[in-house]
Amino acid sequence: MSRPSLAMPPRIAVILPCFNEALAIAHTVQAFRQALPTATVYVYDNASTDETARVAREAGAQVRAEPRRGKGNVLRRAFADVDADIYVVADGDGTYDASAAEGMARLLQDECLDMVVGTRVHTENEAYRAGHVAGNWLFNQVVASLFDKGLSDIFSGYRVLSRRFIKSFPCASEGFEIEAEMSIHALQLRMPVREVPTRYAKRMEGSHSKLNTWRDGLRILRHILRLQRLLRPRQFFGTIGAVLVVTALLLSIPVFLQFFETGQVLRFPTAILCTGLVLLGALSGLVGLVLEGVSQLSLETKRLSYLAEPALMALEAEDARESVTTGGTARPVLP
Repeated sequence: MSRPSLAMPPRIAVILPCFNEALAIAHTVQAFRQALPTATVYVYDNASTDETARVAREAGAQVRAEPRRGKGNVLRRAFADVDADIYVVADGDGTYDASAAEGMARLLQDECLDMVVGTRVHTENEAYRAGHVAGNWLFNQVVASLFDKGLSDIFSGYRVLSRRFIKSFPCASEGFEIEAEMSIHALQLRMPVREVPTRYAKRMEGSHSKLNTWRDGLRILRHILRLQRLLRPRQFFGTIGAVLVVTALLLSIPVFLQFFETGQVLRFPTAILCTGLVLLGALSGLVGLVLEGVSQLSLETKRLSYLAEPALMALEAEDARESVTTGGTARPVLP
C-alpha cells in the first residue's frame, strides 16, 4: 500500500458505529467536525430501523452500512475499509466529549503513541450506572491479572488509534467485547498507550442504551477467558492441570491411608479416578506447553505486522530530511 503524500497533514478518520441513533447522530457528527475540521467523519449504520443514515448524511458524514449486528462487526469492517493515519473511534449517541478529540489526537502524534483511551468521568448517575462501574472495575482487575498490566477503563469506547495499531489488529469480536479486545491487543504487544480523562454525559432524552448488563457482561467475560486460552495457553492449561492433580491427591488420601493400614487397595474406583485425574492433569500441562510455542509464533507475526507500518514520528522525521534536501515543507502537525 502506498504511503500518503509527505506534504499533507496526517489524515484523520472519525468512526462512529450507530444503531438507531437518529436522535443524537447529527449533534455527534457536528461536534466531531467542529473539533477536528480536517477529519473525515464516517458513520457506520448497523442495520438501523430509524433514520440514522439519512440524518448522519445530512449532517455531513460519510455513511456506510454494515448489516451484521454488533459493534465488533462494525469496527472490523471500518478498520478494513478506512485508510488514515489517525483513527478516532467513538459512539454515535453523543455521550463522549468530542471537544477532547483534538487534544487526544495531538497527544498520540506528539508522543508517538499507538492508543489514547478517553477514560470516562461522569457527574450524573444516569450517564454511567453503578452496576456498569462495578463491572468495569472487576474486568479491569481480571485483565490486569492475566496480562500483568491493565487500564483504568478497559471498556471505554472513546479511543484514538494509530495506523500501525489498526493494521496489526486481528479483530475477532462481534459485539461490545471489542473494547476489551483492543485493550488486550495493545497490552500484549506492549504498545505505548496513554489514558486521558474525558467527560462522559448521559444520553439524550428518548435515546436508549443497547448494552445489556448481564448478557454482554457474560459475553465479555467469556471473550476474556477465550483470549487467555489463546494468548496464555501455558498458564490457562497449566492451571487446569494443577487443579486436576491437586483434586486427585486429595481424593487419594483415604486410598493411601487404607493401603498403609491393610497393605491392600480396596477402593478401586477411587484409585482409578485419581489415576485418571493425574493423567488428565499431566496431559493438560503438556498441551499448554505445546500451544505456548504456537502462541509465541502468532505473537511474533502480529508484532511484525505492527512494525511493518511506520510510526507517525518516523514519517515526520523523514519529512524533515526531505525538506532539508529538497527545500520543500515538511508534513505539518495538527493545527
